[in-house]
Amino acid sequence: MSTTTAAPRDAHPDPRRELGAALLRWAGSGDAAVGVVRVLDRHGFGSVESGQLLAGTAGGEVGGLLYRGALDETARSLAVDAVTGPGTREAHVAESPAVAAGLACAGGATLLGHPLPAGPAAALGAELEAARPAALLSTVDGNGALVLTGAALETAHGTLGAEAVDAEAAEAARGLLKRGATATERVAAAGSDVLVDVWVPVPEMVVVGEGALGAALHGQAALLGWTARTVTDLDEARAAVSAFGDADVVVLLDHDPAFDAMLIDGIRHGRGFLGALGSRRTQAKRRERLLAAGITEDELATIHGPVGLDLGARTPAETAVSIVAEVIARRAGRTAGVLAGTSGRIGT
Repeated sequence: MSTTTAAPRDAHPDPRRELGAALLRWAGSGDAAVGVVRVLDRHGFGSVESGQLLAGTAGGEVGGLLYRGALDETARSLAVDAVTGPGTREAHVAESPAVAAGLACAGGATLLGHPLPAGPAAALGAELEAARPAALLSTVDGNGALVLTGAALETAHGTLGAEAVDAEAAEAARGLLKRGATATERVAAAGSDVLVDVWVPVPEMVVVGEGALGAALHGQAALLGWTARTVTDLDEARAAVSAFGDADVVVLLDHDPAFDAMLIDGIRHGRGFLGALGSRRTQAKRRERLLAAGITEDELATIHGPVGLDLGARTPAETAVSIVAEVIARRAGRTAGVLAGTSGRIGT
């Protein structure tokens, strides 16, 4: 069996781009389908990334990684078998190999393998390779598969087997997209159990203004695998915000009222996270100016200011942590309580 592995984690912030190129190549080779393997359920491993995907061909080529390669021994053969029909397998990883792969601890997963026809496979590959939003949905038995593409996941390729199931599952996927983060969830759709993977491009953080906090934000972005850049010019800031996707982030450090125009652009554009630094007095003055410019109360609520969670941060580094923590919490739809006070699964 030949293997096409995804790029090393430090080669590009989103290694799924290489897998996307492989899917495009395979789908264009005349094969009827490719086999894809996804995580249907898991226990252990600590915090893990959503959107795990591995794919293969009838000829034995395989691309992608599952949990940093820890599950690939089981998943690769399943990917090849899945070309001709769906199936599930259990995969278990002991403590030592799990830690060696970069996971926090031992664990196990139920892997779902299912065929993906050439058309939907090509559509998914094109979006992943170009770092655009995409979603892959399947019934949990693997007998139906649907790929959604487009900025709002508005274009469908394939079917889950019934129009009502397609419509409800697609709406759930679009709801996940609005969080601005890659996600894997099981949802109920018109009486069917559906596994949904939504892939969101790696976020870009635009820091408007310079200083120690700006440098600390760059450090946090690098740690998270995000891209980051600093702009100080109003026109450049407005251009950046106008090109924003749902995953992108702007943090306004500069208190110059001229940058109100950038915030107004961001509100009107309706995408991304708009954060603004400043004291209560600075926030109040900005609020007055924006209201005078015609921004409504509801629109003002989309600006996160003062930006950051209340962590008691004092230094620039601590403040940067509080800012990215709010971004992560907002994208996940969480209110950022302590884990000891919650009862849901950790790491989802």
